Amino acid sequence: MAQMTQQRRQAPRPHGPGSRMAPGEKAKDFGGTIRKLLHYMGPYRVGLVAAVVLAMASVVFSVVGPKVLGNATTELFWGVQRRAAGTGDIDFARIGGILVTLLVVYLASAAASGIQSWIMTGVTQKVVYRMRGEIAQKISRVPLSYFDGGKISKGDVLSRMTNDVDTLSQSLNQGLIQLVTSITQIVGVAIMMLMISVPLAGVTFVTLPVSALILGVLIKRSQKYFSQQQSQLGAVNGRVEEDFSGQVVIQAFNRTDRAVRQFQQENDLLYESAWKSQFLSGLMQPLMNLVGNMGYVAVVVVGAGLAVAGAIQPGDIQSFIQYVKNFTQPITQLATVSNVLQQMAACAERVFEFLEAPEEAETAKADPTTGQVPTIGHAKGAVEFDGVSFGYLPGKTIIHDFSADVRPGKTVAIVGPTGAGKTTLMKLLLRFYDVDAGSLQVDGHDVRDVTRADLRQNFSMVLQDAWLFKGSIRENIRFGRLDATDEEVEAAARYAHCEHFIKTLPGGYDFQLDEGATNVSQGQRQLLTIARAVLANRPILILDEATSNVDTRTEWRIQRAMDKLMEGRTSFVIAHRLSTIRNADTILVLRDGDVVEKGTHEELLARGGFYAQLYQSQFEEVA
Repeated sequence: MAQMTQQRRQAPRPHGPGSRMAPGEKAKDFGGTIRKLLHYMGPYRVGLVAAVVLAMASVVFSVVGPKVLGNATTELFWGVQRRAAGTGDIDFARIGGILVTLLVVYLASAAASGIQSWIMTGVTQKVVYRMRGEIAQKISRVPLSYFDGGKISKGDVLSRMTNDVDTLSQSLNQGLIQLVTSITQIVGVAIMMLMISVPLAGVTFVTLPVSALILGVLIKRSQKYFSQQQSQLGAVNGRVEEDFSGQVVIQAFNRTDRAVRQFQQENDLLYESAWKSQFLSGLMQPLMNLVGNMGYVAVVVVGAGLAVAGAIQPGDIQSFIQYVKNFTQPITQLATVSNVLQQMAACAERVFEFLEAPEEAETAKADPTTGQVPTIGHAKGAVEFDGVSFGYLPGKTIIHDFSADVRPGKTVAIVGPTGAGKTTLMKLLLRFYDVDAGSLQVDGHDVRDVTRADLRQNFSMVLQDAWLFKGSIRENIRFGRLDATDEEVEAAARYAHCEHFIKTLPGGYDFQLDEGATNVSQGQRQLLTIARAVLANRPILILDEATSNVDTRTEWRIQRAMDKLMEGRTSFVIAHRLSTIRNADTILVLRDGDVVEKGTHEELLARGGFYAQLYQSQFEEVA
């Protein structure tokens, strides 16, 4: 039973090549991260302390077990001696009492271990549940510049939310308790061995420096390969994700063989580093078993001499042999636990790094007289750009001294070559970024003086890259206004000319879109996002290449719907196909972040300037 108890406490094995984070991955600040993690677990300290105390109690009970069993063996030995000498008999009642005591000890050990496991699992799951929730909330609070600036990729955030938190959960649940139980077992067994026989204990302790030397060499040599494994694992995962998402292009250009070769190169490097790291870490157990077996031999030889001299009881030799195994095993476990704790710290550090990332600062301040933050409310739709300058990177200005005054209900088209800053203006309007100079006002309110939520409730938008989530068509349209009735959803779909294809799908409005909405065409996806904007019914509308992925006939039908939708609303239309913006009240022509021309379609054509060149280039015949 003692052996079963030890197996149950066996430290988690190092992760294989397919693991999310290699055990050798180190935190930049191990001590600081562990302190931060313990502070984060503060609300659950009662459960954590209870789990640690129960884990220690379980080990103490299991350590006492071999000594009790040795007493039973000694009693049986002397009983046999008495019977052989005719001076007495075996005291089965006494032996039975000792064995009952042993059973109670092991049951207490198992009960303490089981309760500890139940408590610790609850604590770790509460911790990671809280972490996932905070990461989900954090995603909406970090500025877009955090992702656009290359500091972190969206895929990396996803990895931290899933892989790192999951690995942290496993490491915290196993590693922390294993650390406590291993140390407790080493100390407890050492005390019991010294109580039984100081000479035998001295023989056993000689194996300590040998074990430490072996573990130190193996850990040092395997550490760099674990780090290489983790780095290469990320490269392989990135290659798989890239190839999977680009299968259409890869196959269309007949580049399957090239993709396979590139993956194989990355996979070969992963195999090499993973093989070396796992081989070296795998040597720990057999080498430590060798040292332990050498300790057994020494204990038997010395113990036999002590028994002959009458300096030790026979049952104590049996107990001591069990203690030798129980002494060397936790030393091996501590080496493995050190990797687990490094892994835990590395995962926690990545999670905390994101949770501590700078958030979008709300510059809105309460009025000193009323104590309330200014609000736009339901905007009329007046928008003014006054000397706006902006650049994503310091010293690299994209928008230069841009000014425009848009009256409520007017349609403004923004055109220009790729990279002119058209979409950037819309990001500024929605306050995904703040202007570097000048001001941007909605209904006379500087957008920096109101909250983002108050500002954005006045905008609907349809982007070139249609975003739909996994769910029914009805749910995706209702995303524009969550309290909309089914009738309002269907009316919006008819308005955006969606109903004719929705009814052809199995289930109609309840048709389930898959991940990425790949089971409908790209044009249909865009029609659905237009229906969503129709349903939202907000005073300011942003259309960024809203009809770029539909055929000419559908474009004409959507354009009519858009004309109706834009009536009474301030609309910003970004378009490359200039034929779609002929009816705009004002066309702003951007070039290198500057407004080079401004006017209606007819006025700009009559000038024969840059806009006229752009317009004519779309109708030139390609020889």
